Amino acid sequence: MIETYLRQSALDHLGLAGHSTAAPTEAGVQLSEKPLPVAVNLRGDSGDAAFVEAVREALGLALPTLPNTATTGEGLALLWLGPDEWLAMQHDAAAFAEAQLATKLRKALDGLHAAVTEMGESLCCLSLAGAQARAVLAKGCPLDLHPRAFGGSGHCAQSLLAKAAVTLLQVSDAPAFELYVRRSFADYLWRWLEDAAREYGVAVVRP
Repeated sequence: MIETYLRQSALDHLGLAGHSTAAPTEAGVQLSEKPLPVAVNLRGDSGDAAFVEAVREALGLALPTLPNTATTGEGLALLWLGPDEWLAMQHDAAAFAEAQLATKLRKALDGLHAAVTEMGESLCCLSLAGAQARAVLAKGCPLDLHPRAFGGSGHCAQSLLAKAAVTLLQVSDAPAFELYVRRSFADYLWRWLEDAAREYGVAVVRP
């Protein structure tokens, strides 16, 4: 049985409220830690029409089949990770939301060649937004995140940021990004982001 009162964010110990170096309206970068993400890894055959339809019925989202794209709706995002792999993400503080999402998928996919794995407790979600967000990412990420290459909202990619493995999702053209990283790297990556953004002014905001 999960004791919900024991659940903590990966960065509770940092006291983030006191970390801002500029007001949100003046900062070039806004940083935040989002609530514990619900995350379910999904494997299957995108060429199987029954699999694609079962996912759509379970989640209410079309399965993204183009590389590095995501579909979103109703607080849920479905990220393409590979030809046969996706990540279903939802920001929900409810302790059992992840199990419910996984169960819904398993029931819909029963009898099909597919795998569903719960993994949210292993992840942390950091939000990076503002006029200089791309400039900060460019300091440690090898991807070309210019709008002409990373086509705006609804695009995602797996990469390295300051040597930490991340899954990057652009959530708006503002620009704003979500970075999914393993909890064991959350402290390191947050401190790196704060340092990289310092020259632009940093506002730590509540999600």
